[in-house]
Amino acid sequence: MSTARMFPLLDAGTPTSVETARPSKRKSPAGISTNVLVLSAYQATNDVVFPLVLSLYVTPGSTVADITYGKGVFWSRVPKDAYRLLSTDLEQGVDCRKLPYADGSIDCVVFDPPYMHTPGGSAHVEHQNYEDYYKNNEAPDGLTEKYHEAVLQLYIQTRAEAHRVLGKDGIYIVKCADEVCANQQRLTHVEIINDHTANGFVVEDLFIVVRVNKPGVSRMLRQVHARKNHSYLLVFRKGTTPARWKGPRPRSQAQQPVFLQEEVPKLP
Repeated sequence: MSTARMFPLLDAGTPTSVETARPSKRKSPAGISTNVLVLSAYQATNDVVFPLVLSLYVTPGSTVADITYGKGVFWSRVPKDAYRLLSTDLEQGVDCRKLPYADGSIDCVVFDPPYMHTPGGSAHVEHQNYEDYYKNNEAPDGLTEKYHEAVLQLYIQTRAEAHRVLGKDGIYIVKCADEVCANQQRLTHVEIINDHTANGFVVEDLFIVVRVNKPGVSRMLRQVHARKNHSYLLVFRKGTTPARWKGPRPRSQAQQPVFLQEEVPKLP
C-alpha cells in the first residue's frame, strides 16, 4: 500500500475532527469602535461641559442639589425633566455650609463658589463681574480668612456639609480654578483634592475647561507667571475606598429628598 493512500493529504483550510471538537476559548470583545467620546478637556463654556459630566456620573432622575445656583448657567443645556434639581444660593438665604437637607438624602451636590474672595463683599477688580453674575460674593458667618485662604476655607467647610447630605456613593461636582495670589502660585485644584480625599471622598475625574476668549490685564509691568485661562470641574464620590466606577446605575425611581425645615426649595 502506498504512503499516499495510508495518509491522505488534508486540505489546509479543513479542520480535523479533533480541531472541530475543541471549543474556542476566545470571546469576542463587546462594544463598538467610535471616536464620539466625552473628553477630559474642552475649549468651551461651562454650560457645554457640565452636561457631559452629568452624563458620566449622575443617573437621570437623581436628586441634584446645586448649592450655588445663581442664574443657573450650568443647567441651561440640561433638559428640565432629566433630574430633580434643588437650586439654592445665598440670594435665597441658603448657606452652602448649612443646607436644609437631611443626612444622606441627596444623590449629587454641585458647588461653584467664587474663585477669589475677600470678606466684606469686595472682590479683586478682574473678578467683580463674575461675582455679581453668580451672586456668591457675600461672606457667610464663619469665613475668617482673606484672599486665597478664604477661597480654600469655603471649599473645606462646604465639603463637610456636602459629605453629610450625600447618600452612599453620592457624587460631588466642584468647580475651581488655580490662581496666583501675592505673586505665589496656588494650585487650588491640588489643594482641594488633597483635602477632600483625606476627608471621606474619592476623586473620580477631572475636567479642564479652557476659556473661549483671550484673557487680558488692564496694566502690566512685567509678566512673571503664565496667565490662567482654564478652570476645573472635579468629580468626587462619597467613600473612602477606591472602587472601579461603572457609570451611572439605572434607577427604578428618583430618591425623594428629606428636608430639615418646613420651607424647602420647590421641586421642578
